[in-house]
Amino acid sequence: MKFEIVDDIQFIEVIAVGSHIRDLAYLQKIYGHGRWRKLKGSTFVKLPNGNIRHVELHWYEAHGIGRKDIKIKRYLD
Repeated sequence: MKFEIVDDIQFIEVIAVGSHIRDLAYLQKIYGHGRWRKLKGSTFVKLPNGNIRHVELHWYEAHGIGRKDIKIKRYLD
């Protein structure tokens, strides 16, 4: 699902780091080696139908590589 983040991500928490990430092999193969972390946070997004919703996002991040595989985990409103 495509969406656009329209606000800053707030309440960012680290869920997993390094070998505790299930998809670590995939991340290293596709994006390269780095200190991978799985994070979550909440923000407002604009959906393809034009609705703006408050959501919880999950994504992966590594220094020098950036945020990858951002997905909506659940709707908060």
